[in-house]
Amino acid sequence: MYPTPSPPGQLQLRGDGQPPGLSIAGDWTLQHYPRLKREIERARPRLDAACPVELDGLGALDTAGASLLVELLGPRRLADIARWAPQLPAERLALLHTVATAVAGATAAPEEEAERSTLRDELAHIGRVVEMLWEQQRTLYGFIGLTLSTLLLSLPRPRRWRVTPLVAHIERTGLDAVPIVALLTFMVGAVVAFLGATVLGQFGATIYTVNLVAYSFLREFGVLLCAILMAGRTASAFAAQIGAMKANEEIDAIRALGLDPVELLVLPRVLAMLVTLPILTFIAMLCGILGGLAVCVLALDISPVQYFAILEQEISVNHYLVGLGKAPLFAFLIAVIGCLEGFKAGGSAQSVGERTTSSVVQSIFMVILLDALAALFLMEMGW
Repeated sequence: MYPTPSPPGQLQLRGDGQPPGLSIAGDWTLQHYPRLKREIERARPRLDAACPVELDGLGALDTAGASLLVELLGPRRLADIARWAPQLPAERLALLHTVATAVAGATAAPEEEAERSTLRDELAHIGRVVEMLWEQQRTLYGFIGLTLSTLLLSLPRPRRWRVTPLVAHIERTGLDAVPIVALLTFMVGAVVAFLGATVLGQFGATIYTVNLVAYSFLREFGVLLCAILMAGRTASAFAAQIGAMKANEEIDAIRALGLDPVELLVLPRVLAMLVTLPILTFIAMLCGILGGLAVCVLALDISPVQYFAILEQEISVNHYLVGLGKAPLFAFLIAVIGCLEGFKAGGSAQSVGERTTSSVVQSIFMVILLDALAALFLMEMGW
């Protein structure tokens, strides 16, 4: 004979002249979950937190029914069920207590965990960023060493020189960049001269605008503006070109042919930058000084003869050498960073775009950082 099934779960909220209370009876199982869920939603707004509850008629119970009871009566009340309903079997008391405790912990844990873990998450984020920067710099230093070692191995062997790619990269990175470099530095030189005249004119020292323009462009602005332009124009191009080759598996094909990708792709680009950036720096210095000359002639009544006489008498050649000496270092870093980010690219167009952006940001950051350190060192040395 089959056991007689208990009636489906039900709840009854007494009132209207009867003693207030809530009666729970029948089977509270997954089979009756949808109907019991609707009854709970209708009864919960009329249920008082202090309303007595009768569980004597409770039939079968599983975790689905226990969760409905927790939703109806609240997790705190059911967590203490052994005190106010000791007549229930031990297994049902244990089930209701376990589910109520789990629900109470799940609702309280996120807020408490958020309060506790705010500082920990911030410190962990800082640690991850520092670790990422350290790994990035370590990879850069390793790639610089690899590039220098490949260069030293290739120089004594003229047959391995890549003259045609070198000339092509010199044209793209140097000759094609002359107009933008000349125009930009000419305009910046005019702006520096105008600002210097505005400030120095208040002290009757307008004539020293010539010195201001010469010092700023010979030592800093000429090489710095060129390096920033090359970081945005050339480093991004290097990263995009090598990244596209990496995505198309052309670099793997180069290795399969027994060729060295560093010798084939990196060295021509690095050598081209070492040739072109000092030339562009010289052009930038000249155009910046000419921009200052235009403002001095047109707005300050300083003749070109007087302008160049001041440059000859008061500006020593060591300022020019300081600015020009930074150019090869900046050129090497820009080219190496651009090529390295290209090799880091994955097999997707998104990865190539991310590495192109990263090459520009890293190049500009390293150029400005090294320029600041060089300025401090040279100022302490009195050069």
